[in-house]
Amino acid sequence: MRVVALVADLMDRSRLGAAASPSTEVVFVSAPDGLAQAAGGADLVVVDLTRPGALDALEALDGAGTRVVGFGPHVEGDLLDAARRAGCDEVLPRSRFFARLPELLGG
Repeated sequence: MRVVALVADLMDRSRLGAAASPSTEVVFVSAPDGLAQAAGGADLVVVDLTRPGALDALEALDGAGTRVVGFGPHVEGDLLDAARRAGCDEVLPRSRFFARLPELLGG
């Protein structure tokens, strides 16, 4: 499995890496404008919705055929709704995202 993640926070990156199986490749992207290119051939794209430009990056992915999961603060309902409209297949509050991470990564 190949996962591309628009996640800048080091703790979040370490949690993603720790939840991945040895056969899962996790590629981290720091800037939203590089997400679409990096996502080519990915099985899953993970997006921290709080990153500036994340919603624009989601729209650039629309129609790529890759499963996209976004996560953000549960108190930012408008942001989570905007992510759904921008093309996220699944949008989760941050706590639920990390609780489901092993499942999302196929573990």
